[in-house]
Order: sequence, then C-alpha cells, then structure tokens
Amino acid sequence: MAHRITLIPGDGIGPEVADATARAVEATGVAVEWERVEAGLTAEKNTGNYLPDSVFESLARTHLALKGPVGTPIASGHASVNVALRKRLNLFVNFRPVRMLPGLKTRFSDLPIDLVIFRENTEDLYAGLEHEVASGVMESLKVITRSASEKIAKAAFEYAAREGRQKVAAIHKANIMKLTDGLFLRCCREVAANFPEIEYAELIVDNACMQLVMRPETFDVLVLPNLYGDIVSDLTAGLVGGLGIVPGANLGENCAVFEAVHGSAPDIAGRRLANPTALMQSARLMLAHLGERDAATRLQKAIEAVYREGVHLTRDVGGAAGTDEFTSAVIAHLN
Repeated sequence: MAHRITLIPGDGIGPEVADATARAVEATGVAVEWERVEAGLTAEKNTGNYLPDSVFESLARTHLALKGPVGTPIASGHASVNVALRKRLNLFVNFRPVRMLPGLKTRFSDLPIDLVIFRENTEDLYAGLEHEVASGVMESLKVITRSASEKIAKAAFEYAAREGRQKVAAIHKANIMKLTDGLFLRCCREVAANFPEIEYAELIVDNACMQLVMRPETFDVLVLPNLYGDIVSDLTAGLVGGLGIVPGANLGENCAVFEAVHGSAPDIAGRRLANPTALMQSARLMLAHLGERDAATRLQKAIEAVYREGVHLTRDVGGAAGTDEFTSAVIAHLN
C-alpha cells in the first residue's frame, strides 16, 4: 500500500529540490502517493492566500508532509508559513540531526561531529505576542509553559534512550530569565531524573555557543527553548557545511512535516543549480518515520557515497554539478 504524503514544493529553488527529492524517494522502491499543494509566495500569487486551506485539507488526509523552502518577506506583516504550520498543527518538536558528510571539506572536517537538536517549536518569543507600548517603544512577550517544556524534554530523553545516545544538555538563560527559562530548566531536570542512565548537563546559551565552536565533537543531544534552538540549529549547521546540508523535521502527536531549513534562493531559481541534499536528508528522516528504515538507510548511504566520491557535487559544496546530475548520481547508488 502506498504512503500518502503531502508535497509542498515552496518558492524559489523549492520546486527543483522537491522534485529531485521525490525522484530519490521513489527510487528507493517505497510506494508513495504525492498530494502536491502550494504555500508561500507562489500560493499567494496564484490564490491570494499565503497559506491556503488546501494545505491543511491535504495534511488532514496524509498527516505527513515533505516541504521545500518557503519565502517570507521580511518586515512585511506576513506571518511565517513555517511558524504558522507548527503552531496550527501543534508540531512541538523541531528535530535536527547534525552530522559531517564524508568527503565534505569544512573547517571542522576532521572532527567526529554527530549531534542532535531538540528545539521546542510552538512558544517562547515565537508566540507572536507583540504590541506597541508607546511611540517608538515595542514589546514582545516570551511565553514558556510547563506543558511544552515537559514535552520537548521528554522527546529528547526518549530519543536518547532509544538511539543509544549518552548525553543530553539543556540550553538556557535562567541566570537572567529566572521565571521563564527557570521553568524550562526545572522541567528538564524533572524529566532527566527518569533517565538515570543518560548523562545530563546544563549550559547557559552564550557559553553553549562558544563551546559548540571550540569543541563541537563533545556534544550529543541538545534540548532548547524555541529562540535559542533556532539560533543554535543554524550555528551547528555551519559546522558541517551549512543549511544546504542538514535535514529538519517538525513532529507532533498527529502530524509531521519534514523540511529543508535553508532559504528559497530566488537568485538561482530555475537554473537547476540548487543542492537538494538538505531535503533529501529530510526525506530520509521521513522514511524512517514511516517505518521504512531499510529505504531510509539506503538513501542516506547513497547520499554519502556521492559526497565521498566528490564527482557529482553542486557548486555550493565545491563541485560543478547541477541539481539533476547530483540527483542522478544518488539514484545510481540506490540502484
């Protein structure tokens, strides 16, 4: 029986990397039925709605989406499609594994970087509660709840226990924000007490960023509130080659959205130069989520083989290939 999956191509290079990834998923031999829907600038142009009801109607049927990058105009009044999806679908876990791909040259290539980010995905400053206090004075409210903090901490520790991870570090600023980050930290401590076999640590967020740059190989699983998680996720992506490499997943109790976390790169859209690695690795997470672990492993190994050979890499990672050549190389390894 085919897996029904909502495909949201996105904007800019989104359709190119989405189509490439769909080809790779199909090449694993897993039966897939795609429901293609639009969101973002493309959807607004075609329907007048930045996030049409058709997206949620499809997700109500499939409970699963693969999403390309979606453009959000800066300071335009548009709500972020990503934030809107996460809040409306209660996708409370943002999950991002960060690993070095073989053969890829970065400043940290010689280090065995293999860490996982668990970012709370629905509240904090991203609650969007902003208002004007007085002329020229704006206020944004930070919201931290016990419910959300417990859920993200539990997700991180359960993953660590299931996958044989050794350490979980809670990242915070409770020395300054004693109530909000203090509550987050207390929840992490309470959950940690139920997993005595896992080493638990706490780091203030600024120190954590410094330590990640100095000793990234010493980190294992990190659990963070929303804003710090957003920043640290991109910081760690930079250690292994950038946002064009790392996958992302947004997980809830009834729905999951797997996405590339890089931008829509409108400057190269339509030129078939985009690197589909991030979305392909996100699709690998999606296949594992569906229980297709053999296919997920084969797709990951095929991507790694292309990087190890270094012949069919795209320009952003030092090669000269385009989207189609890279994708064909991945599929060749799958076959």
